[in-house]
Amino acid sequence: MNDYTLNIAGMTCASCVARVEKALQKVEGVQSVSVNLATEKAKIHGEGSLSAETLIQAVEKAGYTGSEYRENAPVAPVKDTQGRSVAIAALLTLPLVLPMALTPFGLHAMLPAWVQLLLTIPVQFVLGWHFYTGALAALRARSGNMDLLVALGTSAAFGLSLYVLLTAKAGQSPHLYFEASASVITLIMLGKWLESRAKRQTSSAIRALQKLRPDTANVLKDGKLKTIPISEVSVGDTVQVRAGERIPVDGIVLEGQSQVDESLITGEGLPVDKQVGNPVTAGAINSDGVLLIETKAIGAETTLSRIIRLVEDAQAEKAPIQRVVDQVSAIFVPVVVGVALITLVGWLAVSGNVEQSIINAVAVLVIACPCALGLATPTAIMVGTGVAARHGILIKDSEALELAHNINSLVFDKTGTLTVGHPKLNKTVCAPGHDKKSVLKVAASLQQGSEHSLAKAVLEHAKAMHIEAQAAQHTRTLAGKGIQGEVEGRAFWLGNTRLMNEMNVNMDAMKAEAEDLQKSGFTVSWLAQASGENKQQAEVIALFAFGDDIKPGAKQALASLKSLGIQLTLLTGDNRGSADRVARELGIDHVIAEVLPQDKADEVKALRKQGRTVGMVGDGINDAPALAAADVGLAMSTGTDVAMQAAGITLMRGDPALVPQSIDISRRTYRKIRQNLFWALIYNLIGIPLAAFGLLNPVVAGAAMAFSSVSVVSNALLLRRWRPGQESKS
Repeated sequence: MNDYTLNIAGMTCASCVARVEKALQKVEGVQSVSVNLATEKAKIHGEGSLSAETLIQAVEKAGYTGSEYRENAPVAPVKDTQGRSVAIAALLTLPLVLPMALTPFGLHAMLPAWVQLLLTIPVQFVLGWHFYTGALAALRARSGNMDLLVALGTSAAFGLSLYVLLTAKAGQSPHLYFEASASVITLIMLGKWLESRAKRQTSSAIRALQKLRPDTANVLKDGKLKTIPISEVSVGDTVQVRAGERIPVDGIVLEGQSQVDESLITGEGLPVDKQVGNPVTAGAINSDGVLLIETKAIGAETTLSRIIRLVEDAQAEKAPIQRVVDQVSAIFVPVVVGVALITLVGWLAVSGNVEQSIINAVAVLVIACPCALGLATPTAIMVGTGVAARHGILIKDSEALELAHNINSLVFDKTGTLTVGHPKLNKTVCAPGHDKKSVLKVAASLQQGSEHSLAKAVLEHAKAMHIEAQAAQHTRTLAGKGIQGEVEGRAFWLGNTRLMNEMNVNMDAMKAEAEDLQKSGFTVSWLAQASGENKQQAEVIALFAFGDDIKPGAKQALASLKSLGIQLTLLTGDNRGSADRVARELGIDHVIAEVLPQDKADEVKALRKQGRTVGMVGDGINDAPALAAADVGLAMSTGTDVAMQAAGITLMRGDPALVPQSIDISRRTYRKIRQNLFWALIYNLIGIPLAAFGLLNPVVAGAAMAFSSVSVVSNALLLRRWRPGQESKS
C-alpha cells in the first residue's frame, strides 16, 4: 500500500474539490482520496505501481496544479501576490462606482461610455482572466465551479453593456452595466484575498510547530564540537545544547542539568527540570545550563515530527458531516446555472425586457457561493485541532473530533491515568516462619527487568533495604495475573488473587489480612511457594500491599466532566477495595474492577450497546484494545506508543484536566461547523431567490458572494480565543 500527499493549487470552491477527487479516483491503483479546500492538499491511499508523478498528471489534466508534499521541507515564506491585483482593480473600478453613489445626493458625474469601457476591459479580461481559465478547465472536465459562475455572470453584464453601447443612437445616453461587471470581479477578488489571509491564520498552529525544527545541531565527534545540518545527525550521536537554544533531536540527557521549556509541544506552561537520564524532545528550548544529549530519534521519527504529522492528518481528513456537504456541492453549480436560465426565460416571458432579464440572471449567477460551503467544515477543524495542539491535545483525525462532542460516557483506567502510576510498596506481611528480607529477595529476583509498575515498586523497596536480587530461572509473565519462576531451585508464584485461585493456592491463612488491606485501598499481591514432593501444591508465604497517590487535579477534572453531563466509569484490573477507594475520592459512581486486559474492550462495548457514546481514557498497553473499542479513545502520552496509536486523541501530558478540555474544544469546534454550514446555506437559500425575483442587483450580489466565505473563515478563527478552563455545558 502507498500513501501520498499532494499540494493542490488553483481550487476555488467545493466543486473544485469534487473535480480533483474525481480525477484522482480514476487513476489506476487509487483506493481512496480526500481533498481539503482549506489546506489545499490531497491525501491518496493506493496500491500497485501508483506514483506521485501519475497523480500529479491527473491533477493537471483536471485543470489544477499539483506537487508532492514534503513533510520536513523548510517553511517557505508566504507571499501576498493578490493584494496588488486587488488594489489595481479597486482603482479602476472606483471611478465607475463613485458616480452611482453620488447620484442620490443630486450629483451627476457619470463618465462617458467609452471611458467606462476602457476602465472595465483590464478588470474584466486582465485582472479577471483567471476566472476564464478556471471556467474553461471546469468545462473541459464537464463540471462547474465558482469561476464558471463568475465568468458567465460578469461576461453577460459586460456583453450586454457593450451591445447597448454599440447600438446606441447618436446623442443617446444608454444605460450601461460596466460598473456591475467590474465591481463584481473586484469584490470577489477582494473576498478571495481576505479569505486567503484568514486561511493562513487557520494553519498558524502547524507553521508554529514547523518553525520549532532547528536547521543545525552541535555534535561532539572525536572530542571536537562541530555544527552540522540536522539531516546529517545520526542516532547515537552526542549533541550539545547551550542555554537559549532549541533541542534539535529526541534523546536522553548524558550530562548537565537545566530547565527545558516544552510548552509548544506539551502545552505545559512551566519549564521542566531535566537532569542525567531524563528524556528531552526536539523543538523544546533549553532555558539555562548546558546539556549533552544522546540522540535517540531524528527527522520524521522525533516526537515533534509525529505531532506535526498527527495535526496535519487530522486537518486533511474529512469529517463525516463534510461528506453530506460534498454531495450538495457536486450538484450545486449545475443547479445554479439552471436557476439562472429559468430566471432569464421567466423575466423575458413576463416583462419582455431583455436587459432586466439578463441582469437578474447575472445576479443569480453571482450570488451563488460554493466557496463558503467548501470552507465551512475544514476551516473549523483546522483551527480547532490547531488550538488544541497548542494546549497539549493532539486530535488524530476529524472523525474523533466530531464524535468527541457527543461523548456522554467516559471510562477511565486507574493506574497511570487517575493515579500517579508510581505505586510504592507500603506494607509486607509474612506468613509464620518467613521474614521480610527473605520474601522481598524472592519477589525482587522474580521481577528483575520487569517494566510493570508494581515490579518497579518491589525493586525500589528492595534496593532501599540493601537486598540483592538473584537470577531467577524459568520465569514466565502471566498477563493480567502476575509472574512465575524459580529462585534457588524453588518454584514461586507472585501475583493477584486470580492467579492464586488458578493455582489452587490455599489463601485462608492470610485471607483476613488481605481483605483488611484491600478495604483500606491497597493493591495486594500474593507470594506463594510450591510445596509437596511434586511441587503440585502451593502455600502463601507473604502479602505485599501497594499504594498509589491520586494525581493532583484529578478530582477537579472529573468534577468538570460531571458538570458537562458525562457519566464516569472506573475500569481497572486492580482489586475492588483499591478501585472503590479511588472512586470514592474522585466521585466516580460506576466501578468495574478485577478485569483482565483482554476483557476491558468487552466492558467498553457493553456500554456502547446501551446506546451511549463512549470515550475511553488510558495509558498502558493493556488499555489499547479498550481505547480502540471506544467511540473515541483518549491516550495519555506519558504511557505507551501502542496506546497512543489505538486512540483518536492523544493527551501530551499525563494531566486528567486535559480530558474535559478535549471534550470542550470538540464541542466548540462542532458548534462552529454547524454555524458555518448554516451561514453558507442561508446566503444561498435567501440570496438566490431574491436575485431571481429581481430584488438584488449584481453589485450587491457580488459583495454578498465575496464576503460569505470570508465570514465563514472569520467565524472559525474565533476558536483561536479558546483557553483551557473555559468548559461550556452545551
